[in-house]
Amino acid sequence: MSEPVLGILTLYMNDAKQLEEKPVYRRMITEGRRLGLDVFVFTPMDVHTGKQMIHALMYDPRSGKWTRKWRRFPDMIYDRCRIQRSPRFQQLLRFRSKYSHLLFLNRPLRNKWTVHQTFSQKGRFRQHLPETLLYRSSQDLHKMLKLSPIVYIKPASGTGGRGILRVERLGGVRGIYDVQGRRQSRQIIPPRKVSLTSLESIVRQWCIGGNFIVQQGIPLRLPSGRVHDYRMLVQKNGQGNWEMTGIAGRVGAARSVTSNLHGGGHAIRAEKLLREWLGSEEKAHKTIETADKLGIDAARYLESSYGALCELALDLAIDSSGKIYILEVNPKPAREVFAQSGDSDTYHKALVRPLEYALWVYKNKGAAAAVPQTQKAGEE
Repeated sequence: MSEPVLGILTLYMNDAKQLEEKPVYRRMITEGRRLGLDVFVFTPMDVHTGKQMIHALMYDPRSGKWTRKWRRFPDMIYDRCRIQRSPRFQQLLRFRSKYSHLLFLNRPLRNKWTVHQTFSQKGRFRQHLPETLLYRSSQDLHKMLKLSPIVYIKPASGTGGRGILRVERLGGVRGIYDVQGRRQSRQIIPPRKVSLTSLESIVRQWCIGGNFIVQQGIPLRLPSGRVHDYRMLVQKNGQGNWEMTGIAGRVGAARSVTSNLHGGGHAIRAEKLLREWLGSEEKAHKTIETADKLGIDAARYLESSYGALCELALDLAIDSSGKIYILEVNPKPAREVFAQSGDSDTYHKALVRPLEYALWVYKNKGAAAAVPQTQKAGEE
């Protein structure tokens, strides 16, 4: 009897066909072989639609080499494609639409604004959401600045901390605001003080060419002056059930408005960071327990709203009183935060769980299959 086949669907970073997470895929292919799961990697560019074949990327753990081989379509697809501003992403959208009848372990989520609206429909989650508006004009900025002294302007479909502005209303100086941010290239924009009129102009220019949200800022600066937050990973296990795989703290680079690792931040064990932030081990433990339940509830709810999912990362802000806010949800999470925090067991678990879940799906003949959904441009 042949092994079940899992295809990891991804995108090339550039026209030279370089893969962003190649070391991760190498480990997943190796672990898949140990579990009895045949795993290969492919992109929409590798699909020969006429022959219904895929020019797959294969890795051999014994030789340590990557090769190409024509393969039939896999039994299941694990979609790891993140948003790009490129023809490659448009090709992905066409692939998802053409082959929506195939068995995907995970379906796309909508953008940040739509996910926020979905959460807002349930009282269970409303209490954990920062105030958020879709930016249409300066009036939306004014409304949020009246509600909160700190405001973030974010792309509705952005990833990796790109394209974010942080605005702070300065106390003691009426009508003056501190603005700093991070460009789409992740370049840090140093802080500068501006008038309200200048701020309106800056934000208007910043939001040209896309949808942006205006969000209440949660005070997250550590005594060092750096911002911090928490990345929680929830995944389905080998029995098809949601579990929290782990949670890690992220501390931003100096002068950064975000904590993202790709933007120069570093990872730290959540228990340690929370203990320092909240002042006691007991509070830290209780907060992690609350976050665990919240993450699993959120995953179940989003899956019921959008279709099959196998994992989600929730970016959490936890204020100094221990209240938890859901900042963002990422359906294509990286795992490096656990490796960088020194939590190798959780990192290994994060790699293996999608494979164990894929085997469970295969044995249960498509238990994860969702009603095919048409994806709109800009969704994740």
